[in-house]
Amino acid sequence: MGKITLKTVGSVCSGIEAASVAWKSLDLRFLWFSEIADYPSAVLAHRYPEIPNVGDMRSIPHKLLQKEIPAPDLICGGTPCQAFSLAGQQNGLDDERGNLTLKFVGIVNANDEVREKSGLPGTIVLWENVEGVLTDKTNAFGCFLSSLAGLEAPLKRGRWESAGWLSGPKRNVAWRVLDAKYFGLPQQRRRLYVVAGGKEFRPEEVLFEKHTKAPCRAPVTPLKFEKDGHAFEVFREYTDCLYAAYGTKWNGNAAATNGSLFVLQDSRLRRLSPVEAERLMGFPDGYTELPKSKKTSRYQVIGNSWAVPVIRWIGERLLQRGHGDHRETDGLLHCHNIEECPDGSLLCPLEDFTVTDCGEVFSCGVAPEDAVFGDMREIVCADAPTDIYISPVGCDGILRRSRERNLSVNPRLKKVLERISAEMPEEEIEARSKVQRRGKYSK
Repeated sequence: MGKITLKTVGSVCSGIEAASVAWKSLDLRFLWFSEIADYPSAVLAHRYPEIPNVGDMRSIPHKLLQKEIPAPDLICGGTPCQAFSLAGQQNGLDDERGNLTLKFVGIVNANDEVREKSGLPGTIVLWENVEGVLTDKTNAFGCFLSSLAGLEAPLKRGRWESAGWLSGPKRNVAWRVLDAKYFGLPQQRRRLYVVAGGKEFRPEEVLFEKHTKAPCRAPVTPLKFEKDGHAFEVFREYTDCLYAAYGTKWNGNAAATNGSLFVLQDSRLRRLSPVEAERLMGFPDGYTELPKSKKTSRYQVIGNSWAVPVIRWIGERLLQRGHGDHRETDGLLHCHNIEECPDGSLLCPLEDFTVTDCGEVFSCGVAPEDAVFGDMREIVCADAPTDIYISPVGCDGILRRSRERNLSVNPRLKKVLERISAEMPEEEIEARSKVQRRGKYSK
């Protein structure tokens, strides 16, 4: 097989289209999007008016088979993660949103059917989701992986490893958890990425690398600095995962006690601005801004999106690798822990640094061989909106909740919270004291 043909893309659960941003310079043309939520759909219409949004992903197989939309070379998507996320109910495939994971496979199958009739090679697939899908109690990942590979019955494991490959009767599939903080963003954001294609496709060449370099060490960056005439302080060198509800639930998350999603600007504490959130995900400044847009809407679509540099890395490797003349990861096909499935398929779970029988070592963990580290100095900007600064009452609330829940607070953040909360008006302090006394006497 020669080099794979990869020119056109169809996007499922498109959100605000991190893939379009990531692959802008890679000569990949998007044929259609699929998004139903109002605000991200508006962003897509504003940024990509020439690309149709086909709406509900459940209608895509019919539209493909009826040739209402073209069948692209690659289909990418991240089906809703709430069913598998620690922040959700974790109902997996029992959740309608989780079940869309299997609907995604139906889209790929329909796309393959159309392409096969036209004499075109099979669909290349990129799928993303939260790490929690690997430990889902309904075996969502086993069902998805097996269905994508073409197995008749789902494979089961107590806990799916963070990386591996499966050679099935229909497709070859590889998966790997990658962390955005090793791709140039100062954000700890671990996500699962799955790459798949037909039997001549080599997804392991895309996701895994021969290990030749020393393990990466993160550089130490300053927590205090000046920029554009303002004094800044951050509480960690990288943030926690930016989440969709950050716009409204900024004070009830772990980031509220470790301080990673707070900024001290000129001695005043505030949240990240929408522009800073865009930068933290790798988007251009103002990418999600629309006329009369609300900050909460922008935070939500940014937090639900993909880390742009990670998707760019995968896209570059998709174009460079995966075809038959790339042999860098041949050793992975001869690992000692390859498992033969009942139908003859081969399953190979991988470790962060996998050593093969021939002594080769491969990188399969959360960091790529050529890790790149971001810096919060590149994220913060001086013109933050005034309404994202945290009031004395807000600071006092964070301290109070941390005491009630016996949570540890970043020592430096705690001092800042105590200083600002001490500025609370006397009438507010008295009102809170009355509430506390009433609660005490009513018990």
